[in-house]
Amino acid sequence: METREEKLERTLKTLHSAVEGIKATVIVNIDGLLVAAFPPGDEENPHENPTSSPQVAAMAATLIGLAERTLGRLAQGDLERLLMEGEEGVMVVYPAGRASLAVLAEKDARMAYILYATKRAAAEVAQILGF
Repeated sequence: METREEKLERTLKTLHSAVEGIKATVIVNIDGLLVAAFPPGDEENPHENPTSSPQVAAMAATLIGLAERTLGRLAQGDLERLLMEGEEGVMVVYPAGRASLAVLAEKDARMAYILYATKRAAAEVAQILGF
């Protein structure tokens, strides 16, 4: 029988293999703590790689908190997704119950596929975590 950690890792691996252009994925809890990541980050030197798992988790949690407060203050409802596009890449974050799934993708990746697959993976994460 698979553990919860194994199920989460399998979900992230499946997302990476299903959609071309994904560089990193993390599951982060509401406190900004890393729950799972693929590929796993270098825990010894997380600052050497700006896309390391702990850094992505911390940034995603900060952005989610800000987005939720902004949407609430503007009476726009609950957060459905957060999408940021930069010159070098894209970050997509979907709520997954009381956690979130963040995906870093290449700039030229097919966004429709990434959005669809990430939304489905976030629902699976929420189910695995029991939220």
